[in-house]
Amino acid sequence: MAQRTGWRPLRIAMIGQKGVPATHGGIERHVEEISTRLVALGHDVTVYCRTNYGAEAADGARDLGPVRLRPVRTVSSKHLDAIVHSGLSTMLAVGARPDIVHYHGLGPGLVAPLPRVLSRARIVQTVHGLDNQRAKWGRGAQSVLGLAYRMSGRVPHARVAVSQWLAAHYDQRFGSLTRYLPNGVNEPKHLPPGEISERFGLLPGRYALLVGRLVPEKSADLLIRAFRRVDNDRYKLAIVGGSSYTDEFVAELQRLADGDPRIVLTGYAYGDVLAELYSNAALFVQPSHVEGLPLTLLEAVSYGLPVVASDIPPHREVLVRDGLGRRMFRDGDEEDLVRVLSTALADTMGESEGVFDYRDRVMAHYHWDDVTRELEHLYLDLVS
Repeated sequence: MAQRTGWRPLRIAMIGQKGVPATHGGIERHVEEISTRLVALGHDVTVYCRTNYGAEAADGARDLGPVRLRPVRTVSSKHLDAIVHSGLSTMLAVGARPDIVHYHGLGPGLVAPLPRVLSRARIVQTVHGLDNQRAKWGRGAQSVLGLAYRMSGRVPHARVAVSQWLAAHYDQRFGSLTRYLPNGVNEPKHLPPGEISERFGLLPGRYALLVGRLVPEKSADLLIRAFRRVDNDRYKLAIVGGSSYTDEFVAELQRLADGDPRIVLTGYAYGDVLAELYSNAALFVQPSHVEGLPLTLLEAVSYGLPVVASDIPPHREVLVRDGLGRRMFRDGDEEDLVRVLSTALADTMGESEGVFDYRDRVMAHYHWDDVTRELEHLYLDLVS
């Protein structure tokens, strides 16, 4: 790709993600994808990683080559993990004199004033969702995240949102332009069933799939209750994910699933196992109440899976309309989810045929190369 006029290599610090290579987490995947591409474009990228992230999948970790990974210790605590890591990472980044300090998420942006005061770096913040609305946080944490939300509208030199809905929300709330740069998706890796059948008893084309962190706003509890009411013994439900400082919620999901052999909680899955799960599912379900722009939904569409999703704005943005292969139910409405699941599972072959009229549009619009080029242009405009 020809370099634009005025181009020069930039020193970029990424802060807020748990770490890369990504094992679980949409922000982590986002940072991994754009960081590797920014380095390929000639920039110097340092990703600040939490030392407590990714150990459980270290054997399958990928080498990120010239992306500089800087491990920083933190406090393994629900309330202190992110902010302590972001603060320490920021001080280390300032000492390295970057051109760009790029924060990911609302909470890490609480320390964004530091590099504005202590350095000449330009501050970018990507909003991946309204974290202050997430149900896993208590009242005190939501107040702190409310402050982070307000700061995200004022402190950064540039603000990025991963969905059109989020960008419009910020523009209306703060009266300043928010750049829309969505998540992307890669070509899928189709794999035959192997480990998923041995470990989880899942047969190809005979299960519905949910992938994501098991936190309240993802609404896995709603899905389990609805699935138990679906009168169809041909299909199982695979819930793929684990705790994010939400052990009590995960235990509640296990209690809800007890007694129904059709429901399988697999824990987190990575690499080829996750590719197997996507490749062989009959249906993907995204029941979330709060999202930014879910990578798992884009990945499901890339695999050609029919989708059942709540009708929140980020899902409507991807699916566009309700129809064959892309069914939407009223957010939080168990009765409506039972109805939509029953309809989709009654004819999964027909639902699959309805996916292909919009899969190509999704693959073309949500492209990591395009996202990275636009982000590079934003960086260069800021430093010039």
